[in-house]
Amino acid sequence: MRKISISRRSITCMLTIDASSVLGHRIFCGKHGHMIHYLTDIDFGYDAERRGYNLAVEHRPASIAVAENADDVVAAVRAARRLGLGVAVLATGHGPSRSADGQLLINTSRMKGITIDPAGRWARVEAGVRGGELVQAAAVHGLAPLSGSSPEVGVVSYHLGGGLGLLGRSLGWAVDHVRAIEIVTADGVLRRATPTTERDLFWALRGGGKGTLGVVTAIELDLHPIARLYGGGMHFSADSASEALTLWAEWTRTVPDEMASSALLIRMPDLPVLPQALRGQYVMHVRFVFTGSVADGERLVAPFRALGPISDTVAEMPYSAVGTIHAEPTHPVAFHARNKMLHTLDTDAVSALLRHAGPDAGAPFLLELRHTGGALSRPAAEPSALGRRDGEFVLYVGTAAEPAELPALRAKYDELFATMEPWSTGGVCVNFLSGPDITAAELASGYLPDDVKRLAAIKNTYDPKNMFRTHHGLA
Repeated sequence: MRKISISRRSITCMLTIDASSVLGHRIFCGKHGHMIHYLTDIDFGYDAERRGYNLAVEHRPASIAVAENADDVVAAVRAARRLGLGVAVLATGHGPSRSADGQLLINTSRMKGITIDPAGRWARVEAGVRGGELVQAAAVHGLAPLSGSSPEVGVVSYHLGGGLGLLGRSLGWAVDHVRAIEIVTADGVLRRATPTTERDLFWALRGGGKGTLGVVTAIELDLHPIARLYGGGMHFSADSASEALTLWAEWTRTVPDEMASSALLIRMPDLPVLPQALRGQYVMHVRFVFTGSVADGERLVAPFRALGPISDTVAEMPYSAVGTIHAEPTHPVAFHARNKMLHTLDTDAVSALLRHAGPDAGAPFLLELRHTGGALSRPAAEPSALGRRDGEFVLYVGTAAEPAELPALRAKYDELFATMEPWSTGGVCVNFLSGPDITAAELASGYLPDDVKRLAAIKNTYDPKNMFRTHHGLA
């Protein structure tokens, strides 16, 4: 048994390493009587702290640092650096990439600070804040962030992946509205990256720095004067799914940028909480988010109402209720997904999708199409790593699956994406990548070639020893 003393300002951390176990250790830091908890696999709470939403990746880190503020993160990174450990980060766990086995896992889920400046229309958000929490805090002031479809996803990780928001067609990617990023880099230094300070780091983190360049402790982002919208969803039965999808594909070519929408093909689970008309049924769910007037919104969705949906929740609502539109699951599952950007969705493309995922296909996965384009296709005022912005749709497929089911599932995914290759841009939506199957080449396809090289150079500058290695591997 040996002990190492690590000084950090007024904090002294005592690191105890048990030589009888492989990398087994506990670190306890005290500041004014406050304990910073570091857990190993013999500690109560270790299992809870290492698990996130997506159980497709199981982390068994050597130790878990339960961070409550940026000072805790600085201490943890410096301790890992001294020990030669890799560092991984977990907030909500919606987009895991690789296992953090044998590394130091920093859990930032308790970092919940939100500061709103209603006059300046911006917010500072700490690393553990979820999208729905920011939406509610901003709504008090009649403001809205560029939030995603799930209120449960972490604000920081969502932005680092690019941020494909429900207001994206009118306002662009969420990273286009980030003002500053606070990050602890591999040298244990807390830095502030902005358009004028740490410019390379600021560029890389916005769209290309998800887990690769350090531990982001907070971001500052723009808020927008949006307090209400016209939105919701319509379910269509299996009998009308083909007609509804064909209509949606044609309709997206005519709508204004203020209208965002998506279409989901899915066999609903047979659960008592669902309405009887949906339980165990194959349905198509069309979701709408429109920031224009109610009258214009009703006119735009009228063609879908004419098809006779089996459910219709489309109405005026406060922006604070935006998370109810997709109503995504919140219970942790082992979820396996893949995506591709499409440049168009013509009648042949619709037919191809229905052959693989229509009512009679017996697809073992859900299939979602999100309409992009509009401001999502335009360059940002402040350039970021998310420079590739071609494509009009994101094709996304996914399902919960056990390990034994994965070979057959992957084969089905391969068949679908091979069929859809004529309509593919060749790229992916980085925001939706997760799981250990993502290759460096697949990830790189979401970026411009020169940006891939620049990201690698920036990674080498800020993390030459690859301390932050629990990621997909682009940098």
